[in-house]
Amino acid sequence: MRSHLRATAIAALLAAAWLPAAWAQGIRVPGDVEANVRARVDNGWNVGIVVGVVDGTGARYFAYGRTARVGGQPVNERTVYEIGSITKVFTATVLADMMVRGEVGLDDPVQRYLPDSVHVPSRSGHVITLRLLAAQRSGLPRMPSNFAPANPDNPFADYDAARLYAFLDGYTLPRDPGASYEYSNLGVGLLGLALARHAGTSYETMVLRRVIGPLHMADTRITLTSDLRARLAHGYDGEKEVGNWDLGALAGAGALRSTAADMATFVAAASGLARTPLDSAFRLTEVVEFDAGPGMRIGLGWHVIGPDSSAVFWHNGGTGGYRSFIGFDPRRKIGVVVLSNSTLSIDDIGFHILNAASPLMTVRATIALPADSLDAYVGDYRLAPTFVLSIRRVGDGLVAQATGQGANPIYPSARDEFFLKVVDAQISFVRDSTGKVASLVLHQAGRNMPAPRTP
Repeated sequence: MRSHLRATAIAALLAAAWLPAAWAQGIRVPGDVEANVRARVDNGWNVGIVVGVVDGTGARYFAYGRTARVGGQPVNERTVYEIGSITKVFTATVLADMMVRGEVGLDDPVQRYLPDSVHVPSRSGHVITLRLLAAQRSGLPRMPSNFAPANPDNPFADYDAARLYAFLDGYTLPRDPGASYEYSNLGVGLLGLALARHAGTSYETMVLRRVIGPLHMADTRITLTSDLRARLAHGYDGEKEVGNWDLGALAGAGALRSTAADMATFVAAASGLARTPLDSAFRLTEVVEFDAGPGMRIGLGWHVIGPDSSAVFWHNGGTGGYRSFIGFDPRRKIGVVVLSNSTLSIDDIGFHILNAASPLMTVRATIALPADSLDAYVGDYRLAPTFVLSIRRVGDGLVAQATGQGANPIYPSARDEFFLKVVDAQISFVRDSTGKVASLVLHQAGRNMPAPRTP
Protein backbone atom coordinates (compact mmCIF):
# COMPACT_ATOMS: atom_id res chain seq x y z
CA MET A 1 0.00 0.00 0.00
CA ARG A 2 1.25 3.41 -0.79
CA SER A 3 2.62 5.48 2.04
CA HIS A 4 -0.67 6.53 3.56
CA LEU A 5 0.51 8.03 6.85
CA ARG A 6 2.10 11.08 5.22
CA ALA A 7 4.01 12.99 7.87
CA THR A 8 3.20 16.33 6.26
CA ALA A 9 -0.51 15.62 6.05
CA ILE A 10 -0.70 14.36 9.63
CA ALA A 11 1.25 17.36 10.90
CA ALA A 12 -1.21 19.70 9.21
CA LEU A 13 -4.15 17.88 10.77
CA LEU A 14 -2.54 17.95 14.19
CA ALA A 15 -2.09 21.71 13.96
CA ALA A 16 -5.78 22.18 14.78
CA ALA A 17 -6.79 22.03 18.45
CA TRP A 18 -8.63 18.80 19.16
CA LEU A 19 -12.05 20.18 20.12
CA PRO A 20 -15.54 18.68 19.91
CA ALA A 21 -17.09 19.05 16.46
CA ALA A 22 -19.93 21.53 16.27
CA TRP A 23 -22.58 19.34 14.73
CA ALA A 24 -25.23 17.26 16.41
CA GLN A 25 -25.74 13.55 16.26
CA GLY A 26 -28.49 12.23 14.04
CA ILE A 27 -28.06 14.65 11.14
CA ARG A 28 -26.76 14.18 7.60
CA VAL A 29 -23.20 14.69 6.40
CA PRO A 30 -22.27 18.31 7.25
CA GLY A 31 -23.04 20.86 4.55
CA ASP A 32 -19.48 22.16 4.32
CA VAL A 33 -18.30 18.62 3.64
CA GLU A 34 -20.88 18.16 0.88
CA ALA A 35 -19.75 21.44 -0.73
CA ASN A 36 -16.10 20.45 -0.45
CA VAL A 37 -16.74 17.03 -2.01
CA ARG A 38 -18.61 18.62 -4.92
CA ALA A 39 -15.73 21.04 -5.47
CA ARG A 40 -13.14 18.25 -5.48
CA VAL A 41 -15.04 16.27 -8.09
CA ASP A 42 -16.11 19.27 -10.21
CA ASN A 43 -12.52 20.55 -10.34
CA GLY A 44 -11.11 17.15 -11.29
CA TRP A 45 -9.36 16.41 -8.00
CA ASN A 46 -11.35 13.23 -7.46
CA VAL A 47 -13.51 11.08 -9.72
CA GLY A 48 -16.03 10.05 -7.08
CA ILE A 49 -16.31 10.24 -3.30
CA VAL A 50 -18.70 8.56 -0.87
CA VAL A 51 -18.94 9.85 2.70
CA GLY A 52 -20.83 8.06 5.47
CA VAL A 53 -21.56 9.14 9.03
CA VAL A 54 -22.85 6.76 11.67
CA ASP A 55 -24.24 7.30 15.15
CA GLY A 56 -26.77 5.70 17.45
CA THR A 57 -29.60 6.38 14.99
CA GLY A 58 -27.94 4.70 12.00
CA ALA A 59 -25.84 5.65 8.97
CA ARG A 60 -26.28 8.47 6.45
CA TYR A 61 -24.39 9.01 3.21
CA PHE A 62 -23.41 11.66 0.73
CA ALA A 63 -22.07 10.47 -2.63
CA TYR A 64 -20.90 12.57 -5.56
CA GLY A 65 -19.11 11.72 -8.80
CA ARG A 66 -18.93 8.61 -10.91
CA THR A 67 -17.28 5.23 -11.03
CA ALA A 68 -15.29 6.26 -14.14
CA ARG A 69 -14.18 9.52 -15.74
CA VAL A 70 -15.76 8.48 -19.02
CA GLY A 71 -19.11 6.80 -18.66
CA GLY A 72 -19.49 4.87 -15.45
CA GLN A 73 -22.31 5.16 -12.97
CA PRO A 74 -23.02 7.62 -10.16
CA VAL A 75 -21.31 6.44 -6.99
CA ASN A 76 -23.31 5.52 -3.90
CA GLU A 77 -22.93 3.66 -0.61
CA ARG A 78 -22.95 0.32 -2.44
CA THR A 79 -20.11 1.24 -4.83
CA VAL A 80 -17.08 -1.03 -4.30
CA TYR A 81 -13.63 0.42 -3.59
CA GLU A 82 -10.23 -0.94 -2.62
CA ILE A 83 -9.75 0.03 1.03
CA GLY A 84 -6.00 -0.65 1.16
CA SER A 85 -4.42 -0.40 4.60
CA ILE A 86 -7.73 -0.29 6.45
CA THR A 87 -7.39 -4.06 5.95
CA LYS A 88 -4.81 -3.90 8.75
CA VAL A 89 -7.59 -3.18 11.26
CA PHE A 90 -9.39 -6.33 10.10
CA THR A 91 -6.18 -8.32 10.59
CA ALA A 92 -5.77 -6.90 14.09
CA THR A 93 -9.42 -7.72 14.85
CA VAL A 94 -8.83 -11.34 13.84
CA LEU A 95 -5.84 -11.42 16.20
CA ALA A 96 -7.96 -9.98 19.03
CA ASP A 97 -10.74 -12.50 18.36
CA MET A 98 -8.24 -15.37 18.51
CA MET A 99 -6.88 -13.93 21.75
CA VAL A 100 -10.34 -13.66 23.30
CA ARG A 101 -11.06 -17.27 22.34
CA GLY A 102 -7.79 -18.46 23.87
CA GLU A 103 -6.35 -19.61 20.55
CA VAL A 104 -3.25 -17.39 20.62
CA GLY A 105 -1.51 -15.06 23.04
CA LEU A 106 -0.69 -11.49 22.10
CA ASP A 107 2.87 -11.99 23.25
CA ASP A 108 3.37 -15.25 21.40
CA PRO A 109 6.40 -15.12 19.08
CA VAL A 110 5.29 -15.02 15.45
CA GLN A 111 7.94 -17.70 14.88
CA ARG A 112 5.55 -20.17 16.56
CA TYR A 113 3.05 -19.82 13.72
CA LEU A 114 5.45 -20.11 10.78
CA PRO A 115 7.20 -23.12 9.24
CA ASP A 116 10.11 -24.46 11.27
CA SER A 117 12.39 -23.78 8.32
CA VAL A 118 11.76 -20.02 8.54
CA HIS A 119 14.05 -17.91 10.70
CA VAL A 120 12.38 -14.77 12.11
CA PRO A 121 15.02 -12.25 13.17
CA SER A 122 15.39 -11.27 16.82
CA ARG A 123 17.72 -8.91 18.65
CA SER A 124 19.27 -8.80 22.10
CA GLY A 125 17.01 -11.61 23.24
CA HIS A 126 13.86 -9.75 22.16
CA VAL A 127 11.56 -11.53 19.67
CA ILE A 128 8.88 -10.30 17.31
CA THR A 129 5.47 -11.03 18.83
CA LEU A 130 1.94 -10.91 17.44
CA ARG A 131 1.26 -7.81 19.56
CA LEU A 132 4.27 -5.96 18.16
CA LEU A 133 3.28 -6.77 14.57
CA ALA A 134 -0.24 -5.40 15.09
CA ALA A 135 1.07 -2.29 16.88
CA GLN A 136 3.72 -1.51 14.24
CA ARG A 137 6.66 -1.96 16.62
CA SER A 138 8.20 -5.17 15.30
CA GLY A 139 11.42 -3.60 14.03
CA LEU A 140 10.62 -4.78 10.51
CA PRO A 141 10.80 -2.17 7.73
CA ARG A 142 7.87 -0.71 5.83
CA MET A 143 8.63 -2.93 2.84
CA PRO A 144 10.97 -5.90 2.30
CA SER A 145 14.20 -5.28 0.41
CA ASN A 146 13.48 -8.16 -1.99
CA PHE A 147 10.28 -6.50 -3.21
CA ALA A 148 10.82 -6.36 -7.01
CA PRO A 149 7.47 -6.37 -8.84
CA ALA A 150 7.28 -8.05 -12.22
CA ASN A 151 4.34 -5.75 -12.97
CA PRO A 152 4.67 -2.27 -11.41
CA ASP A 153 0.96 -1.66 -12.06
CA ASN A 154 0.11 -4.60 -9.77
CA PRO A 155 3.18 -4.52 -7.55
CA PHE A 156 2.26 -6.95 -4.77
CA ALA A 157 0.81 -9.71 -6.94
CA ASP A 158 3.96 -11.82 -7.21
CA TYR A 159 5.24 -11.31 -3.67
CA ASP A 160 4.53 -14.78 -2.30
CA ALA A 161 5.25 -16.53 1.00
CA ALA A 162 8.54 -17.92 -0.30
CA ARG A 163 9.88 -14.41 -0.92
CA LEU A 164 8.65 -13.22 2.45
CA TYR A 165 10.34 -16.12 4.22
CA ALA A 166 13.54 -15.52 2.26
CA PHE A 167 13.55 -11.89 3.39
CA LEU A 168 13.06 -12.84 7.03
CA ASP A 169 15.86 -15.41 6.85
CA GLY A 170 18.37 -12.81 5.71
CA TYR A 171 17.24 -9.71 7.61
CA THR A 172 19.02 -8.14 10.56
CA LEU A 173 16.88 -5.98 12.81
CA PRO A 174 18.23 -2.42 13.25
CA ARG A 175 16.76 -2.16 16.77
CA ASP A 176 15.10 -4.35 19.38
CA PRO A 177 11.52 -5.43 18.68
CA GLY A 178 9.21 -3.12 20.62
CA ALA A 179 11.74 -0.28 20.82
CA SER A 180 9.93 2.16 18.54
CA TYR A 181 7.12 2.65 16.04
CA GLU A 182 7.67 2.13 12.33
CA TYR A 183 4.71 1.69 10.01
CA SER A 184 5.18 -1.63 8.25
CA ASN A 185 3.13 -3.19 5.47
CA LEU A 186 5.54 -6.10 5.75
CA GLY A 187 4.87 -6.56 9.47
CA VAL A 188 1.08 -6.65 9.27
CA GLY A 189 1.24 -8.75 6.12
CA LEU A 190 3.35 -11.25 8.06
CA LEU A 191 0.81 -11.17 10.89
CA GLY A 192 -2.04 -11.97 8.50
CA LEU A 193 -0.06 -14.81 6.95
CA ALA A 194 0.85 -16.31 10.33
CA LEU A 195 -2.73 -16.15 11.64
CA ALA A 196 -4.08 -17.73 8.46
CA ARG A 197 -1.57 -20.59 8.77
CA HIS A 198 -2.69 -21.08 12.36
CA ALA A 199 -6.32 -21.12 11.22
CA GLY A 200 -5.47 -23.61 8.49
CA THR A 201 -7.01 -21.56 5.70
CA SER A 202 -6.43 -18.61 3.40
CA TYR A 203 -6.31 -15.04 4.68
CA GLU A 204 -9.56 -14.17 2.91
CA THR A 205 -11.45 -17.17 4.28
CA MET A 206 -10.16 -16.45 7.77
CA VAL A 207 -11.37 -12.84 7.69
CA LEU A 208 -14.71 -13.86 6.20
CA ARG A 209 -15.28 -16.34 9.01
CA ARG A 210 -13.95 -14.22 11.86
CA VAL A 211 -15.05 -10.66 11.03
CA ILE A 212 -16.95 -10.13 7.79
CA GLY A 213 -19.44 -12.96 8.30
CA PRO A 214 -20.33 -12.18 11.95
CA LEU A 215 -20.88 -8.52 10.98
CA HIS A 216 -22.98 -9.46 7.92
CA MET A 217 -20.80 -7.40 5.57
CA ALA A 218 -21.86 -9.08 2.33
CA ASP A 219 -20.01 -6.63 0.07
CA THR A 220 -16.55 -6.90 1.66
CA ARG A 221 -14.22 -9.35 -0.07
CA ILE A 222 -10.85 -9.80 -1.72
CA THR A 223 -12.17 -12.01 -4.51
CA LEU A 224 -15.08 -10.16 -6.10
CA THR A 225 -18.26 -11.82 -7.31
CA SER A 226 -19.70 -10.74 -10.67
CA ASP A 227 -22.16 -8.47 -8.83
CA LEU A 228 -19.42 -6.80 -6.78
CA ARG A 229 -17.23 -6.37 -9.85
CA ALA A 230 -20.11 -4.66 -11.65
CA ARG A 231 -20.24 -2.15 -8.78
CA LEU A 232 -16.45 -1.65 -8.59
CA ALA A 233 -15.30 1.94 -9.11
CA HIS A 234 -12.41 2.33 -11.57
CA GLY A 235 -9.23 3.51 -9.86
CA TYR A 236 -7.36 6.64 -10.99
CA ASP A 237 -3.90 8.06 -10.43
CA GLY A 238 -4.41 11.62 -11.61
CA GLU A 239 -6.02 11.43 -15.04
CA LYS A 240 -4.77 7.92 -15.64
CA GLU A 241 -7.03 4.95 -15.05
CA VAL A 242 -5.14 2.18 -13.23
CA GLY A 243 -5.81 -1.46 -12.48
CA ASN A 244 -6.59 -3.15 -9.22
CA TRP A 245 -4.00 -4.55 -6.85
CA ASP A 246 -3.62 -8.16 -5.70
CA LEU A 247 -1.58 -8.64 -2.57
CA GLY A 248 -0.38 -12.21 -2.41
CA ALA A 249 1.43 -13.03 0.84
CA LEU A 250 0.90 -9.50 2.21
CA ALA A 251 -2.89 -9.65 1.90
CA GLY A 252 -3.32 -8.86 5.60
CA ALA A 253 -1.80 -5.43 5.00
CA GLY A 254 -4.20 -4.17 2.35
CA ALA A 255 -6.11 -6.59 0.12
CA LEU A 256 -9.77 -5.98 1.04
CA ARG A 257 -12.40 -4.27 -1.10
CA SER A 258 -15.59 -2.88 0.39
CA THR A 259 -18.39 -0.33 0.24
CA ALA A 260 -19.29 2.67 2.36
CA ALA A 261 -22.35 0.82 3.68
CA ASP A 262 -20.27 -2.15 4.81
CA MET A 263 -17.60 0.06 6.30
CA ALA A 264 -20.25 2.00 8.23
CA THR A 265 -21.33 -1.36 9.65
CA PHE A 266 -17.73 -2.08 10.65
CA VAL A 267 -17.29 1.35 12.26
CA ALA A 268 -20.57 1.00 14.16
CA ALA A 269 -19.40 -2.36 15.51
CA ALA A 270 -15.88 -1.16 16.33
CA SER A 271 -17.13 1.95 18.14
CA GLY A 272 -19.70 0.08 20.21
CA LEU A 273 -22.67 1.74 18.50
CA ALA A 274 -23.89 -1.74 17.55
CA ARG A 275 -23.65 -4.87 19.68
CA THR A 276 -21.99 -7.77 17.84
CA PRO A 277 -20.27 -11.09 18.62
CA LEU A 278 -16.96 -9.23 18.23
CA ASP A 279 -17.49 -6.72 21.04
CA SER A 280 -14.74 -8.18 23.23
CA ALA A 281 -12.31 -8.37 20.33
CA PHE A 282 -12.96 -4.76 19.33
CA ARG A 283 -12.45 -3.53 22.88
CA LEU A 284 -9.09 -5.33 22.91
CA THR A 285 -7.97 -3.66 19.67
CA GLU A 286 -8.73 -0.26 21.17
CA VAL A 287 -6.47 -0.61 24.20
CA VAL A 288 -3.79 1.98 23.51
CA GLU A 289 -0.50 0.12 23.45
CA PHE A 290 2.28 2.53 22.47
CA ASP A 291 3.27 5.96 21.21
CA ALA A 292 3.31 6.24 17.42
CA GLY A 293 5.07 9.52 16.76
CA PRO A 294 4.27 13.13 17.72
CA GLY A 295 0.69 13.49 18.89
CA MET A 296 -0.29 9.94 17.97
CA ARG A 297 -0.62 6.56 19.69
CA ILE A 298 -1.57 3.11 18.51
CA GLY A 299 -3.61 0.17 19.74
CA LEU A 300 -3.90 -3.09 17.81
CA GLY A 301 -4.32 -1.81 14.28
CA TRP A 302 -6.03 1.48 15.20
CA HIS A 303 -4.14 4.75 15.32
CA VAL A 304 -5.28 7.09 18.09
CA ILE A 305 -5.22 10.86 18.12
CA GLY A 306 -6.04 13.13 21.05
CA PRO A 307 -5.91 12.59 24.82
CA ASP A 308 -7.79 9.76 26.52
CA SER A 309 -10.70 12.07 27.39
CA SER A 310 -11.36 12.80 23.70
CA ALA A 311 -9.44 10.13 21.81
CA VAL A 312 -10.35 9.42 18.19
CA PHE A 313 -9.53 6.05 16.60
CA TRP A 314 -8.78 5.96 12.88
CA HIS A 315 -7.02 4.35 9.97
CA ASN A 316 -6.66 5.19 6.31
CA GLY A 317 -5.62 3.36 3.19
CA GLY A 318 -4.38 3.77 -0.34
CA THR A 319 -3.69 1.55 -3.33
CA GLY A 320 -2.79 2.41 -6.91
CA GLY A 321 -6.04 4.23 -7.65
CA TYR A 322 -7.99 4.53 -4.38
CA ARG A 323 -7.99 6.26 -0.99
CA SER A 324 -9.99 5.41 2.13
CA PHE A 325 -10.54 6.59 5.70
CA ILE A 326 -12.47 5.30 8.71
CA GLY A 327 -12.61 6.68 12.22
CA PHE A 328 -14.76 7.10 15.28
CA ASP A 329 -15.05 9.10 18.48
CA PRO A 330 -16.22 6.75 21.26
CA ARG A 331 -17.00 9.63 23.61
CA ARG A 332 -19.34 11.39 21.20
CA LYS A 333 -20.48 8.07 19.69
CA ILE A 334 -20.04 9.00 16.05
CA GLY A 335 -18.11 7.38 13.23
CA VAL A 336 -17.17 8.20 9.67
CA VAL A 337 -16.11 6.48 6.46
CA VAL A 338 -14.77 8.16 3.30
CA LEU A 339 -13.98 6.26 0.09
CA SER A 340 -12.63 7.60 -3.22
CA ASN A 341 -11.45 6.14 -6.52
CA SER A 342 -8.59 8.65 -6.82
CA THR A 343 -5.15 8.75 -5.22
CA LEU A 344 -5.55 12.16 -3.58
CA SER A 345 -5.94 11.96 0.19
CA ILE A 346 -9.42 12.35 1.64
CA ASP A 347 -8.24 12.07 5.27
CA ASP A 348 -9.10 15.71 5.96
CA ILE A 349 -12.78 15.00 5.23
CA GLY A 350 -12.87 12.25 7.84
CA PHE A 351 -11.01 14.25 10.47
CA HIS A 352 -13.18 17.31 9.85
CA ILE A 353 -16.37 15.34 10.43
CA LEU A 354 -14.95 13.99 13.67
CA ASN A 355 -13.66 17.41 14.68
CA ALA A 356 -14.89 20.61 13.02
CA ALA A 357 -11.69 22.41 14.10
CA SER A 358 -9.65 20.16 11.80
CA PRO A 359 -9.69 21.99 8.43
CA LEU A 360 -10.88 20.80 5.07
CA MET A 361 -8.49 21.13 2.16
CA THR A 362 -9.08 24.30 0.14
CA VAL A 363 -10.07 23.26 -3.38
CA ARG A 364 -8.51 25.41 -6.08
CA ALA A 365 -9.20 25.42 -9.80
CA THR A 366 -6.38 24.63 -12.19
CA ILE A 367 -5.67 26.88 -15.18
CA ALA A 368 -3.71 26.02 -18.33
CA LEU A 369 -0.27 27.55 -18.81
CA PRO A 370 1.74 27.24 -22.04
CA ALA A 371 3.94 24.17 -21.68
CA ASP A 372 7.05 26.09 -22.73
CA SER A 373 6.52 28.59 -19.90
CA LEU A 374 7.01 25.93 -17.24
CA ASP A 375 10.77 25.65 -17.74
CA ALA A 376 11.17 29.07 -16.12
CA TYR A 377 10.28 27.56 -12.74
CA VAL A 378 12.56 24.52 -12.88
CA GLY A 379 15.34 24.59 -10.31
CA ASP A 380 16.32 24.08 -6.66
CA TYR A 381 15.06 26.43 -3.94
CA ARG A 382 16.69 26.39 -0.52
CA LEU A 383 14.18 26.53 2.35
CA ALA A 384 16.87 25.82 4.98
CA PRO A 385 20.59 25.01 4.91
CA THR A 386 19.92 21.28 4.46
CA PHE A 387 16.36 21.41 3.10
CA VAL A 388 15.77 22.07 -0.58
CA LEU A 389 12.57 22.14 -2.62
CA SER A 390 13.30 20.96 -6.15
CA ILE A 391 10.94 21.88 -8.98
CA ARG A 392 11.15 19.60 -12.01
CA ARG A 393 9.40 19.30 -15.33
CA VAL A 394 7.50 16.04 -15.93
CA GLY A 395 5.72 15.96 -19.25
CA ASP A 396 3.44 18.97 -19.53
CA GLY A 397 3.49 19.67 -15.81
CA LEU A 398 5.68 20.35 -12.80
CA VAL A 399 6.46 18.37 -9.66
CA ALA A 400 7.89 19.54 -6.35
CA GLN A 401 10.16 17.35 -4.26
CA ALA A 402 11.50 18.31 -0.85
CA THR A 403 14.68 16.81 0.58
CA GLY A 404 14.02 13.25 1.72
CA GLN A 405 10.45 13.21 0.43
CA GLY A 406 8.64 11.98 -2.66
CA ALA A 407 7.74 14.11 -5.66
CA ASN A 408 4.23 15.54 -5.95
CA PRO A 409 2.57 17.40 -8.83
CA ILE A 410 1.95 21.12 -8.48
CA TYR A 411 -0.87 22.77 -10.37
CA PRO A 412 -1.08 26.36 -11.71
CA SER A 413 -3.87 28.60 -10.41
CA ALA A 414 -2.39 31.76 -11.99
CA ARG A 415 0.90 32.88 -13.54
CA ASP A 416 3.60 32.22 -10.93
CA GLU A 417 1.04 30.68 -8.53
CA PHE A 418 0.82 26.90 -7.98
CA PHE A 419 -0.74 24.58 -5.43
CA LEU A 420 -0.47 21.01 -4.21
CA LYS A 421 -3.36 18.62 -3.82
CA VAL A 422 -1.74 16.08 -1.49
CA VAL A 423 -1.52 18.71 1.27
CA ASP A 424 -3.02 22.17 1.67
CA ALA A 425 0.03 24.09 0.45
CA GLN A 426 0.73 26.69 -2.23
CA ILE A 427 3.86 27.97 -3.98
CA SER A 428 4.34 31.54 -5.19
CA PHE A 429 7.26 32.10 -7.55
CA VAL A 430 8.97 35.50 -7.32
CA ARG A 431 10.68 37.18 -10.27
CA ASP A 432 13.57 39.66 -10.19
CA SER A 433 13.79 42.96 -12.07
CA THR A 434 14.75 41.14 -15.27
CA GLY A 435 11.69 38.90 -15.13
CA LYS A 436 13.63 35.78 -14.20
CA VAL A 437 12.26 33.52 -11.42
CA ALA A 438 14.63 34.15 -8.51
CA SER A 439 12.88 32.60 -5.51
CA LEU A 440 9.67 31.07 -4.22
CA VAL A 441 7.50 31.29 -1.14
CA LEU A 442 5.94 28.10 0.27
CA HIS A 443 2.62 28.79 1.99
CA GLN A 444 1.64 26.01 4.39
CA ALA A 445 -0.01 25.69 7.81
CA GLY A 446 -0.28 29.48 8.14
CA ARG A 447 3.40 30.05 7.42
CA ASN A 448 5.03 31.81 4.48
CA MET A 449 8.48 30.33 3.93
CA PRO A 450 10.77 32.06 1.39
CA ALA A 451 13.36 30.05 -0.51
CA PRO A 452 15.96 31.61 -2.85
CA ARG A 453 16.81 29.78 -6.04
CA THR A 454 20.23 28.15 -5.89
CA PRO A 455 22.72 28.98 -8.64
